[in-house]
Order: sequence, then structure tokens, then C-alpha cells
Amino acid sequence: MTFVRNHAQAILACDFFIVVTARFRILYVFVVMGVETRKIAHFNVTAHPTAAWTLHQFREVLTGEQSYRFVLHDRDSIYSTELDAALRSLGVTVLRTPYRAPKANAFCERLMGTMRRECLDFLIPLNDRHVRRILKEWVAHYNHGRPHSSPGPGIPDLRSCQQANPCGHRIPVDHQVVTKAILGGLHHEYRLERRAA
Repeated sequence: MTFVRNHAQAILACDFFIVVTARFRILYVFVVMGVETRKIAHFNVTAHPTAAWTLHQFREVLTGEQSYRFVLHDRDSIYSTELDAALRSLGVTVLRTPYRAPKANAFCERLMGTMRRECLDFLIPLNDRHVRRILKEWVAHYNHGRPHSSPGPGIPDLRSCQQANPCGHRIPVDHQVVTKAILGGLHHEYRLERRAA
């Protein structure tokens, strides 16, 4: 844990989980998150995950814009030695979790549980495009609007936060509370907005 605390801003954690569609097809969701901010950096859905497909997903995340130096993943067979070698050529060090230690990648395990509890447990997806569309809306809510207790409490993408209300618990006279429905009303986001004159 000392290593994770000291290098959290440079660690990406990733994992797969499954989703069952209305026609009982099994789809695999790949999720990559930044450990420090808990922001979801990337996700995608496929029916047939391969090492080549997974490497392509990593290339979409590891563009050089962020200073990620480590990738944390479990010992699933999808993470082949060739995939790890390709990740090293992208300039990151691969951290593999120990055998039979699901808590070693607790960040992604918790995120996947949150995705299920707050989103996928309430919806029955039809196909991979439907899962992608559902998760795209939920990930935007997770990264930009949903408060998190782990970052202290805060929102992973701090640029989307508005300045706190200087009046404390009172709403200024010239403002109103505006709500935005997420996933058809499954979740809501609230913000202050200046009233039209």
C-alpha cells in the first residue's frame, strides 16, 4: 500500500467483467481507471476479448498526454506475455497481482461493483452497442457529476466542479437549483444556475 500511495498518480488499474444481455449473450467490459483520482480513463465492450484487442484499448489510453508509469492487472490469461511486452514498449511497467489475491486490484474490483450496483443491475442491455451507450452516459456521470468519498470527498474530474456556494446552505436569490436526469432518471445531477433576467 505504501507503493500505491506514493505512486497513485502514475498508476492505471484495469480489469474485465461480464454483462449478460437480454438474449443471454455474454459480453466482456474492459475498464481502465486512474488510481489517484478514481477517474475512468477508458472502457470498451466486446464479445470476444483477445490480447490484440486489449492492447488496442491500452494504446487508446496510453497516448503520452498523461504521465502514467505503471499498469496494474491481474493474472488473467488475456494478459499474455506478448501483451505485457507491448505495454513495456509503450513506456509503462506492468504490475501483476499475486495469485488468488483479488484485493490486490481492489480499485478496479470496487469500481466494477459500483458499475453493477448503480447502473447495470437496473437495466437489461440488448447488445454490445446498448451496453456501450449505457456505460458512456454512466461513465460521464461517474467522472463529472457523482461525488466520491475516496478522493476526499470530491469528483474525479475537478475541472467540471463549480465553485462552492459562498452563502453556505442558502441559495442566492438570483439562482435556482437545476436537475439533470441520468439514464432516464436512474440518477440525477444538481447544480446552481443563474435565473434568466
